[in-house]
This record gives sequence, C-alpha cells and structure tokens, in this order.
Amino acid sequence: MNPLESQLTYPFADELPAPGTVKEVAPGLGWLRMPLPFALDHINLWALKDEREGRAGWTVIDCGVATDTTRAAWEQVFDGPLASEPILRVIATHCHPDHVGLSGWLCERFDAPFWLTAGEFGFARMMAAALPGVDGPSAIPHFERHGLVDQGMLEQMRSRRNYYPSLVPSVPDAYTRLQDGQQFAIGDHRWRVITGFGHSPEHASLYSEALNVLVSGDMVLPRISTNVSVFAVEPEGNPLQQYLDSLGKFAGLPEDVLVLPSHGKPFRGLHTRIAQLRQHHVARLAEVLEACQEPQSAVDIVPIMFRRQLDAHQLSFALGEALAHLHKLWNDGMLKRVTGVDGIIRFQLI
Repeated sequence: MNPLESQLTYPFADELPAPGTVKEVAPGLGWLRMPLPFALDHINLWALKDEREGRAGWTVIDCGVATDTTRAAWEQVFDGPLASEPILRVIATHCHPDHVGLSGWLCERFDAPFWLTAGEFGFARMMAAALPGVDGPSAIPHFERHGLVDQGMLEQMRSRRNYYPSLVPSVPDAYTRLQDGQQFAIGDHRWRVITGFGHSPEHASLYSEALNVLVSGDMVLPRISTNVSVFAVEPEGNPLQQYLDSLGKFAGLPEDVLVLPSHGKPFRGLHTRIAQLRQHHVARLAEVLEACQEPQSAVDIVPIMFRRQLDAHQLSFALGEALAHLHKLWNDGMLKRVTGVDGIIRFQLI
C-alpha cells in the first residue's frame, strides 16, 4: 500500500471476490470482480437486488470486456449467485470497453434495457462501429502532430485499428437516458446520478443517500489517477479542467460514504482522495510548466510525467494525458502553442 492509500479506509481489507462470485458490500448490493487483459488487470462490477414491473431480479452496473474469460466468469455467476433471478437492467457508467464490452450480450440474453447517459451511448455506438474520427487510424495523425515520429511505435498503433470493436462487439440499439441529478429506484433504494467529464464524454456515478454508497466508476479511484486525455476526435479539448471541475460535484457527499470504484478496493475517505487527486495534478502541471521554458511537444512531456517504459497501448494514454496537462496550461494563458515547419505542435512558456 502506498502512502496515499494508507490515508484511506478499506472496510473489507484485502478480501476480494473470486471470479464467478458475488460479495455483499451493502444490503442488496453485491461486488463482482472480472479479469481484464491489460496491465490494469481487473474491473469491479456491481449487482443490485431489484424489482421491475412485478419481476424480481438484478440490476447490474458495468459489464466487463467481451473476452471468453469474462463470459465464463459471468456464466459462473448465472449458475451460482444470480441463478434464481434474471438481470432486469444493465447500467453503464461510461463507454470504455471494460464497462460496455458485454452490454449487447447481457441485454440480449435477458431482454434487459440498457441505461447510460446520451454522451456515453453515442460514443459507444460510434466506436463499436469504428466510425472515422474515433477509430484507431484517426489517432495516428493526431499523435504525429504532437511529436510521435517513432515509426515502429506508430506501426504498433496502426495494428490496433480494431481495438475497440474487438472488446465491444455490440452495443444495444436503444437505451434509457441517464441525466445529471436524475433520481430513480433500484430495489428498495433511490439513487442519484452525478455526471462527470474529462475521463469520458458524460460519465455517470450513482449515489444512494439511504445506503451511504457512491458507485464512482472511474471518476474517483483509490490507487491510481483517472486517465484524462485529449483525443483526435476533440483535438483542442480541455479535459483536465473538465475533470477537476467534475470532482467538485462530489463535495456535498458525506466523508464516510462507501466508495465503490471500478478499479481497486471499496474505500472510505472520498474527500481525502479527491484532495490527493487535485494535488497530483497540481504537481504534474508544475512539472510541465517548468519543462516548457523551452518548446516542448506532448511526446517531449511524456517521459517527464511517466518515468517508465511504455508499450503502444500505454503510450497512447500517456500522450493523451500529457496533452491534457499542456492544454490546461494553454487555456489558462500560461503557455503559447506554435506549429513548427516540421508540422509538430509545441508549447512554450509565455
């Protein structure tokens, strides 16, 4: 446990649900843990006792990626903890593959509606269809403009052209919209939607006052900082500012709320963790600003922010995050942006 983690409280200590099992973390609320084929090797999913139109069953929050391993883990759940009652509704916090990968499979299997925000539904559909602008090849000129000239790395990135569709083979054709501030019942308890921005288009966290539980999705994680990136489809975006602004929307929640994150362990200490995340970005922004006394591309900034060897998958996120920090400083009027004769965009202290 790192020093920042030690400032949080973990009510279930190191106890983790095994694949195919469900661990109760609050009345009628179960924790599932599914494997991921990445360095970040797991995602937490949530199953809530529910009743809809006279039918008893479950609402599940997030789905896992579309791999045989994850499907097999779900089959264990269907044969075991959830064997007696069906899934009545599938909710997704946001559109990333580990959250919506099996949404089509689950919704079709149980004839269940799909609930998420309009922004997340639209992007999930666009990326699953590999539409130009959000497909893999669209990222290449974006990265080249920001200093990536390593042809071997660019070729590796080109080879990932079907990355999203391979993990999200289908997204339901229709959805039920979640909106900020909306309240609705899951079983015996009401939940409020808290939307967030910067990590994804319109992320939905869910808060139950009665249970004192926050399903934070990827907006607040206990061990790692949430990826905040500038992508090719929104090349002049300011996602870090959006993310920091979004953290303020959790200000009114109790300090002892039980936070159920998508990665890592359930914890208490929401406001402590948010303060840590803010400080993390303050420190990274200071590093970037110091480096930009001389013109710097996003590629130049990556080794300052990420002091380890990165593969193509990791580099794509690192470049996006470096650019997010540069764009905040640029939008704050602290950096200027110049395109060189080589076509590469660089940032420099004003």
